[in-house]
Amino acid sequence: MGAHTASSRKIQPQHEKVTAELLTPRQREILRLVSIGHTNREIADVLEISVRTVEVHRFNLMRRLNVRNVAQLLRRSLQLGLLAKTFGAK
Repeated sequence: MGAHTASSRKIQPQHEKVTAELLTPRQREILRLVSIGHTNREIADVLEISVRTVEVHRFNLMRRLNVRNVAQLLRRSLQLGLLAKTFGAK
């Protein structure tokens, strides 16, 4: 009787050793601004870049940290100590 195993779609973590140094300076800046609640438009205005460029940076940042939304981005960043490093905390 064919018991079948459910195939689970687990996201393979790339490396949990992601540090602020592995993020580009722009990605760190985007992360900092996202973490304090700025929208893509506000980030674009602050950094004097296009909204599309902000979207690309956010996409690459989220892909690098293997997350799918802002809540996951912030949680993963806190787990990895990226926000503390981004804000210059010791």
